[in-house]
Amino acid sequence: MEIRNIAIIAHVDHGKTTLTDTLMRQTGVGSEDISMDSNALERERGITIYAKNTAIFYRGTKINIVDTPGHADFGSEVERVLRSIDSVLLVVDAQEGPLPQTRFVLKKSLELGLRPIVVINKIDKPAADPKKCEEQVLELFLELGASDKQADFPIVYAIGRNGIAKKNLTDESKDLTPLLDTILEHVKPASSDELKEKPLRFQSFNLGYDNFLGRLAFARIHDGTAFPGQNVFIKKANGETRSGRLDKIFVFKGLQRIEAESASAGDIALIAGLSDIDIGETVTSDQNTEPLPAISVDEPTIALNFLVNDSPFAGREGKYVTSRQILEYLERELEVNVGLKVDFNSSDGFRVFGRGELHVAILLENMRRAGYELQVSQPQVIIHENNGIKTEPFEEAVIDAPREYQGIIIEKLGVRGFIMKDLRIESETVRMLFEGPTRGLLGYRNQFIVDTRGEGILSSRFLEFRPFIDNIRKRKNGSMVSMANGKALGFSLWNLQERGRLYIKPNVEIYEGMVIGDTSKGEEMRVNPTKGKHMSNMRSSSSDEAIFLIPHYELTIERGLEVMADDEYLEITPESVRLRKQYLREADRARAEKGF
Repeated sequence: MEIRNIAIIAHVDHGKTTLTDTLMRQTGVGSEDISMDSNALERERGITIYAKNTAIFYRGTKINIVDTPGHADFGSEVERVLRSIDSVLLVVDAQEGPLPQTRFVLKKSLELGLRPIVVINKIDKPAADPKKCEEQVLELFLELGASDKQADFPIVYAIGRNGIAKKNLTDESKDLTPLLDTILEHVKPASSDELKEKPLRFQSFNLGYDNFLGRLAFARIHDGTAFPGQNVFIKKANGETRSGRLDKIFVFKGLQRIEAESASAGDIALIAGLSDIDIGETVTSDQNTEPLPAISVDEPTIALNFLVNDSPFAGREGKYVTSRQILEYLERELEVNVGLKVDFNSSDGFRVFGRGELHVAILLENMRRAGYELQVSQPQVIIHENNGIKTEPFEEAVIDAPREYQGIIIEKLGVRGFIMKDLRIESETVRMLFEGPTRGLLGYRNQFIVDTRGEGILSSRFLEFRPFIDNIRKRKNGSMVSMANGKALGFSLWNLQERGRLYIKPNVEIYEGMVIGDTSKGEEMRVNPTKGKHMSNMRSSSSDEAIFLIPHYELTIERGLEVMADDEYLEITPESVRLRKQYLREADRARAEKGF
C-alpha cells in the first residue's frame, strides 16, 4: 500500500481540526463524536494544544495526517512534526487571510523544502474574499523566500464545516474528493522498495505516555522495517550511542492506534520499549548508521514558582495538595510536555519554565481539573546573560483592529517597548505589525480587549533573544485587599465598585489578605467587603434599598496571571481561582517592604 504523509498547518481557529474531522468521516474512519481535539480544554477553547496523528485511506493509499497546534506557545511541536512529513496543507481563512502563526509555520516548512497545498477555507463567510486571500498567500510565499516550484502551489477552496472542497470556485461539489485527489497528485509517495531494504532508521518527533507501556515515541520510519523484539541503537546528534529493544509497534487507523507486527519505511508509528528516548534521537538497527539531523526544541521564555497552597482555605477544595503530589504530577508532565522545564531544587517551591502564558495556563488548568490545589507566583520573563550583555525574549505581534483604535494601540505598545514595523489600512480596519520584548506583552492582552472594545485581534510569536530594554512602563493597577474574614455582602461591594473593578460577587467566602479587585490608582487599598448596611429605626424609602451591582470580572487562570502583582500569589483549586497577597496581614507586608 502506498503511503502519503502530510501535516495540516494554520493559524488558531482557521478550521484545520474541523477539516481533519470531516476527512475522517468521509473516508470511513471517523464518526460525529470522534474529534482530533480530544482534550476537554481543546474542545472548550476551540484550539489545538497537542499535535496528534490520524490515518485515512483513499483509493488504496494510506494518508497519515498530523494535526499541529496553531499557537506560538506550542511552536516547538509544529517544527518537529514538519520533519516527519512530505507536504503540508496550509489552511487559510478566506476572510482573515494569512496571520502570524500561518507565517511562522509556513516559513519553517519552506525552509525544509516542502511544497504546500493551499486550502482556502470558510469561503461561505459573509466577508470572504478568496481571490484576495490567494494574492495575500502568494505575497507571503515570495516574502518568505519560496522557490519557483513552491510558489506555484495548488489551491483548493473549501467549506470544512460542511465537508465541501472544489478546485475552482465555480465547480459544483458535495464532498472533499477534490482535496483528496489533490493530495494524491501533489504529495510524493513516502516509501520505496529501496528504502524498505535498508537497515532500520527512525527519529522520534513527539512523545506519549501510557500507564502500562511507559514512554512512547511517535516516529517516522525513514529506512528499513521496525518490529517487536528488535534490538536497536539509540543515537544522539553528537554520536553518543546506547542500546535498547523495541517492545511494541502501533500504527494509526483514524484516531485509533492498532498494534502491528511491523512498520516499514514511510509509515508513521508509535513505538514502545525505549523508556529513556528523547525528542530528536535517532534509532537504528546498525551501529554504524549515521544519525538524522537533530531536532530543536524551543527555549522557555517565562518562569514562575509552583508552591503548596498555604491560604486560610488550603485543603478545602483540592484532592491532591501536598508538595510530593505536585512533584509527581510535574514529573509525569515532563515525560510528554517537551516545551516545559522544571527546577525541583528551587528554594521556593518548584521553579517551572514555559513557552508563554498560555502554555503555563493550560498546564495549570489541566492540574486543577485533575483535582490539584496549589498557588503560583507572578510569571517572570527569563533573562540570559552572554559575555556581560543581558538578553531577553522578543516577540512579533500582529494586530487587526478597527481604525479608530489605532492611536491608543500604538501609544500603549510604545511605552511597553514595542516598535511598529508595518501598517496596512484596509477600508474599516487596520493591520499593524510590532516587535518588542515579551515582558511588554505580559498583562497587556486584557488591556487590549478593553481598549478595542473586544473588536481587536492580537496574535504574537516568539522571535529571538535580543539585548535587554530598560525603560518599559506598564500601567500599574493597585489592589483592593480584604482586611476581614467572612462572606462578601452586596451592600459593601456596591460601595466599592465605583473605586475599581471587582473580582468577586456577593456571598463569596473571603479571608484577610485576599485580593478582591483592583483600583485605577497604583496603591493598595484595604477594604472590608463583609460590612453590612448600618441599621437604624428610621424608615428608608425603597429607592435607598435598591442595589445595582456591575457584573464582576471573573478570574480565570489566564486573567489571574495577567493582573497579579509581584507580591501576590494566584491560588488555584478545582473549584476556585483566587488572588491573594503573599503576606496576608498588613503588618507582615509592611515589614517585608522594609526588608525585615
